[in-house]
Amino acid sequence: MTSPSLSRDAVVAALRAAGCVFAEDEARLLLSAATSDAELAALVNRRAAGHPLELVLGWAEFRGLRIVVEPGVFVPRRRTEFLVEQALAQVPDARVVVDLCCGSGAVGAALAAALGPVELHAADIDRAAVRCARRNVAGYGGQVHAGDLFGALPAALRGRVDILAANVPYVPTGEVALLPAEARDHEPLTALDGGADGLDLLRRVACEAARWLAPGGCLLVETSERQTAAAVEAFTRGGLTPRPAVCEERYAQVVVGTVPSRQAASPWPQAPGARDAVLPAVSSATALAEPACPGSNPAAPPAR
Repeated sequence: MTSPSLSRDAVVAALRAAGCVFAEDEARLLLSAATSDAELAALVNRRAAGHPLELVLGWAEFRGLRIVVEPGVFVPRRRTEFLVEQALAQVPDARVVVDLCCGSGAVGAALAAALGPVELHAADIDRAAVRCARRNVAGYGGQVHAGDLFGALPAALRGRVDILAANVPYVPTGEVALLPAEARDHEPLTALDGGADGLDLLRRVACEAARWLAPGGCLLVETSERQTAAAVEAFTRGGLTPRPAVCEERYAQVVVGTVPSRQAASPWPQAPGARDAVLPAVSSATALAEPACPGSNPAAPPAR
């Protein structure tokens, strides 16, 4: 597909022929990553064959951090930065942070980088994700646990967690096949499939979260536009006070749930660009998706 020696123009041409929308930007990244003509050819071939750019490079950018990603691990989406912003606005002095369903550990790493010294825990059921997350949170003294949701966490965290970020899968089972090939073919099903209506894991997390949160602590999940009302109901049933927020620029919907603080309640803080809303239902599966990398087809339904 490519020759061992490639100029920048040749790399751009190969990527454009493969359907990469942002061929020039991707070429720059691939050229900077390669240490030889042979390595560059291999990188270009993998990208042209449809591998996500982040997995070809071995890292994804997330809130200014280079997050290590490996084959078989969920690639962090830029829209999830909105969840981090909401967490920081809600509990700016958090000292105990948990990144549940952590994948690469991008959310936990970003929170720790912004907050300063924190007690950071992350957990995932997938062994490859656990291995990858350990690399990304090691610099913040984070601990990563393998297991199913709260069952993976140390019991000593009960009642102490200030920020509980749970980027659970929320694509309905019947719509996984509609995701872009970059997600469908290269990311674990456990990180995409949220059950019949996409909210199976969200409901499980919302049901237990209050037992783990400190007074004034919050649970944050990302969901889709059409699922927000049901997610709010799940939070309420779990004893949390829910607040939906949306960032229209990034097509991001987050539900924030808090437990009562020992102190008098204060107005909900808002990150810049956010607004409160219970969003109307939509019938299209496209609300669930976002291209996994700059070269994806923007019109295709994105992953999670």
